This record gives sequence, C-alpha cells and structure tokens, in this order.
Amino acid sequence: MTAHQSGRLDVYQAVTDSIIQALEAGATTYECPWHRQSNLGNPANAATGNQYHGVNVIALWAAAMVSGYTSNLWATYLQWQNIGANVRRGERSSIVVFYKKLPYEVEDPRTGEKREFAHLFARASRVFNATQVDGFTIPDRPPRDLVERIDNVEQFVRGTRADIRPGGSEAFYSVAGDYVAMPPSDSFIGTATSTATECYYSVLLHELVHWTGASHRLNRDLSDRFGGKGYAMEELVAELGAAFLCSKLEIASTPRADHAAYIANWLEVLKADKRAIFTAASQASEAADYLTYM
Repeated sequence: MTAHQSGRLDVYQAVTDSIIQALEAGATTYECPWHRQSNLGNPANAATGNQYHGVNVIALWAAAMVSGYTSNLWATYLQWQNIGANVRRGERSSIVVFYKKLPYEVEDPRTGEKREFAHLFARASRVFNATQVDGFTIPDRPPRDLVERIDNVEQFVRGTRADIRPGGSEAFYSVAGDYVAMPPSDSFIGTATSTATECYYSVLLHELVHWTGASHRLNRDLSDRFGGKGYAMEELVAELGAAFLCSKLEIASTPRADHAAYIANWLEVLKADKRAIFTAASQASEAADYLTYM
C-alpha cells in the first residue's frame, strides 16, 4: 500500500510507513525508535517551544533513528527561516500530524433545533530536524545528576500508590491480584546506553502502564480492535507509555530481548492497519498522563 492515493498524501499511511521502517531497521537488536531516541528528550518545536504529543513523538523518534538525527528540535521550512536558519539543500522532511476541525450542523426534524458538531481531519505538516539546518546553534542540554534523576523517578513511582511487590525473577502486572511484581533491582544489568538502575525503572514504568489498563482505572481492552493481536498491542501501549515517561523523567528506555516476538506482531498489525499506531500512541499517552496526574 502506498502513502499516496490519487496523488494525495495519506497521512495515516505515511506516518505508519515511517514507523515500520524504523522498527524493521532495529529488529535484529530489539531496538525500537523509542529506545535510544527517547534519551534525546521529547521532540519539541524549535520556533514555538511547544512539545509534540502522541503519535508525533513516535514518528519523530522514528525519523531520528533512521536518519541519525541528534537533536530533539524540529520546525517547518518557514519556521526555520523565520528564526534565521536555513534548511540545507537536498534535506528530506519528516511528517507530523495535526487535526483540522470541519464544523457542521444537524437539525432535529422534530423540534427544528440545530446542533453543532465537528469532523476531525488528519493533515500532514512537514518538519526538519535542527541537524538539517544551517544558521542555528543547537542548545546544550546541561547534564542532570543521575542520583537526582533516580530520586525523581522514585518519587514518581511512589505517587502512583500502586501495589509493587519485590522478589521473584520476573516483572509482570497481575490482573487477578492487581499488583506489579518486580525482581530485585540488583538483578538488572546496565547497557551501553543505560545504567542498571535505569533498566530497573524502565521495566517498572512499563509494568505500571499495564497497571493503568485495569477495569477500575482506564479500562483498556484492545482485543475487540485487534483480535488475536490484542495482547501484543497492549504490550506496544506499555512500551510507548514507558518511553514517554522515561523521556519525561530523563532516564534511558531499555530494549528488551523478550520483545523479539512482539516486534514481528507489531509489524504485522501496522502493515494491516494504518491507524493502529495512532490508537496505540493515544492509549499510551492517556496511560502516561494518568500516572502523572492521578
């Protein structure tokens, strides 16, 4: 399937294709776009300072992964010009999505009363990374002490008031018991891009996103939408939600070898349903917000 239909860009397909490309590029190392790229921080607009949200975060992390961009700042061609920078000749844009409202009225045939509604239409905007432009100095991100960051994560976790039970050798969320089981923190091993403690909290945040899906919380059930792939898509929601939180809390999001089978399932679903990643990103954002503001 192509992202262009009748000469017009299909924004859902274009964004999905870019994320599929990044997933396939990192499949052999189980590295997804939200792992290494989340260390750059949440993508933000260089002109407005506003952060991108939802599927746009994943799309821009995917673009950064595939093209090797090292900044989390993005802007349109015109926005770069307006702040005194120029996109280099030959650079290719990345796509983000915005939604345009088209209002319409419906008249009640019995009363003649008119009610206003609105259709939401997805539209594409093309942006360029700060590493693709001249005339702009990428600001340094002052390093934040790891002890301070871990303390912040610990406070965040305590604020969820989730029942977290240490011990055992496996991390999981028990639906029946409504608790999160976590192996001891000293059983985790660091990687080239993350400490052992960051690995522990990355996994814990993943399980806490699962925890938000309980029927008495967000009541998240993807089985109707994705059938036999519902569990794999719930795993994708947990991965994305944890990555959003890792980025916010400034800790590394760590690849997990046990996701090799999930990546194959995610690719299968994304190739069959161009809106699947939009659903997963929306659910993940909702879960991350729930944990943040509960």
